[in-house]
Amino acid sequence: MSLHPFHARRNAMLTLAAASLLAPAVVWGQADWPSKPITVVVPFPAGGGTDAFARPLSAQLARQLGHQVIIDNKGGAGGNLGAGVAARAAPDGYTWFMGAVHHAIAPSVYPKLDYNLANDFVPVAMIASVPQVIVVNPQRIAANDLKGLIAYLKANPGKVSYGSAGNGSSHHLAGELFKLQTQTFITHIPYRGAGPALQDLMGGQVDVMFDGLGSSANHIKGGRLKAIAVAGDKRAPGFADLPTAAEAGLPAYKVATWYGLWAPKGTPAPVVERMGIELRNALASKEIVAAWAAIGAEPPTLAGKAFGDFVTAETRRWADVVKTGNIKAD
Repeated sequence: MSLHPFHARRNAMLTLAAASLLAPAVVWGQADWPSKPITVVVPFPAGGGTDAFARPLSAQLARQLGHQVIIDNKGGAGGNLGAGVAARAAPDGYTWFMGAVHHAIAPSVYPKLDYNLANDFVPVAMIASVPQVIVVNPQRIAANDLKGLIAYLKANPGKVSYGSAGNGSSHHLAGELFKLQTQTFITHIPYRGAGPALQDLMGGQVDVMFDGLGSSANHIKGGRLKAIAVAGDKRAPGFADLPTAAEAGLPAYKVATWYGLWAPKGTPAPVVERMGIELRNALASKEIVAAWAAIGAEPPTLAGKAFGDFVTAETRRWADVVKTGNIKAD
């Protein structure tokens, strides 16, 4: 039965009124955010690769958003402690998580995690990607290239150690892959982050590190560390003289470290979308472009679902590597 014209007009007006009340709520959700300082949980101590990208990025975001962006370093358990903290944070748009490739590796190394990267977070965007670099303490290892390093390791089995950001970190996996492919033995010394491991590498407590170039770059340029090779398909920006492992005789040795930003699951979609826009603008700024180039980082190209799909593929890939290499947490 059709409605009387009066009732039809009244219903249409009520529908429009309801829509007008709902629409501002969505716009308000974006326009009002942020109204106070934002926290980015970095699951490693200061001085590591994640921190090296988080700090300049947070400064740029603060300039754009008009509110302070605070880095909260929560290191431990190969980056898993901080990830668990971020997963349990209130999904109000004021806590974000800056993770890395380590968190795609963790599920295959740690049988019991108190968070699930796919279920507890919303992927926002990749922040940076850098190749792993083999670095040595020049006072401890008398090698100038990959061939020399491998020869030194074979002549000194069990006498050389390598530091990592923790069990299950990309540094750990990169070291184990190197050992498998070169048939050498190096003792693994896990730390609570790349920063402390790098400090001990420069101090001579460990000899070698398979690090993300982002955290080693300044130490290489300053002469405190000697770079042997990068584990990528091509030479790194800003390090044109540093050969790839393939060029140096180890073609299958390819390991990259990437970093990304996630929101706790339940964070309002308009806020996540706004942060995605702000990230895109920040990463295109001349300040960040210059900062990334200085530490050998590739500009990121993945955001939203595409970034989430990439992380899922990485999780599967690293699970295969761990299984094939029978790699376990020490």
